Amino acid sequence: MNKLSIADLKDLRGKRVLVRADYNVPLDEKAAITDETRIKETLPTIHFLTERGAIVILCSHLGRPDGKRVESMSLKPVAVRLAELLNQPVGFANDCVGEDVRKKVAAMKAGDVLLLENTRFHAEEEDNDPKFSEQLAGIADVFVNDAFGTAHRAHASTAGVCKFIKICAAGFLLQKELKYLGEELASPDRPCLVILGGAKVSDKIGVITNLMGKTDAFIIGGAMAYTFLKAQGVAVGSSLVEEDKLGIAKETLAKVQATGVKFLLPTDHVIAQKVETPVPGQKKPKIEFKNPQQSTDATIEVGYCGVDIGPKTIARYCAEIAQSKTIVWNGPMGIFETPEYAAGTFEVARAVAAATQAGAKSIIGGGDSVKAVKKAKVGDKVTFISTGGGASLEFLEGRELPGVAALTDKA
Repeated sequence: MNKLSIADLKDLRGKRVLVRADYNVPLDEKAAITDETRIKETLPTIHFLTERGAIVILCSHLGRPDGKRVESMSLKPVAVRLAELLNQPVGFANDCVGEDVRKKVAAMKAGDVLLLENTRFHAEEEDNDPKFSEQLAGIADVFVNDAFGTAHRAHASTAGVCKFIKICAAGFLLQKELKYLGEELASPDRPCLVILGGAKVSDKIGVITNLMGKTDAFIIGGAMAYTFLKAQGVAVGSSLVEEDKLGIAKETLAKVQATGVKFLLPTDHVIAQKVETPVPGQKKPKIEFKNPQQSTDATIEVGYCGVDIGPKTIARYCAEIAQSKTIVWNGPMGIFETPEYAAGTFEVARAVAAATQAGAKSIIGGGDSVKAVKKAKVGDKVTFISTGGGASLEFLEGRELPGVAALTDKA
């Protein structure tokens, strides 16, 4: 990456540094943070700046308030937890732009930390409005982007501010993400394996196309597997299928086969009847799955849908994982949130962890995959867990990320 790094920054004492963090953390009904991974991941960047006497001004979004102030999406709980983790006071501004923010920044001293309120309380943030970008940039001398999770968005706080601040650098977390998802996959240790799951083929076609020449095998699970199976003429019952993507799935299969890369699809499944049960007070019915059972082969009978990969497929996938030296995983193998349909995802997670402990390099991307490795209690046994969902997917597709492209080039 030929972009300025935070490590390249000199003479930071007294400089106002605007840091774009990704504090889009889950909150419960009492506004308590239920997963603080993203907060902890920004600590190295913040420590680096405060230890060098910088004035640190943090900004982030939380949720989707659609340009309006929504109190349940306030970043106040993040400021409280961040102060505990840093073991120093963290100021909080009730807005991210305006006179009150300017006054608070003006009163800050070297080493102080201030968190601004949710940038998405302003519609101009997602519109990448130049005036809003200039306002946000006006309180800083230096900009550091440490929010990989939003680097694929050309928003005011990720890309727009770079037009108004001369020095714009990548933070340590952003660099780490780019290293594992980019540099490590440019020339991976072989055999290289890519595991893809989740609901939609359309979300992963770009990843398959981009990584086709860099990997030795693909493992496919989740509902997206049924689109590929149906494209091959396999009966998939009532399983979720993207009917309008069958042509693309068929073309992709042909391309992969032409390269000689292995493309493994489920050969048996956990299947269930899908029952839509109306729930009082809800407009949409709650979807329930009844009568789970094992299918004996790749076909699924009418009236049943696939909800997880079966035991034969699990064994086959785990054997492939065990012989791999580089493993990239994005997307679950089934509806793992339901215990009865979690075996495939959890067994894959454990196999990836075991391969890592045996010397492989494992890179986990995507929100559901991250949840899965943590639920399987192997989150600390893999090489790298990405904090970016959509960003990691787009980067694996080979797309340019606006939040990275906007940073200052190295001389």
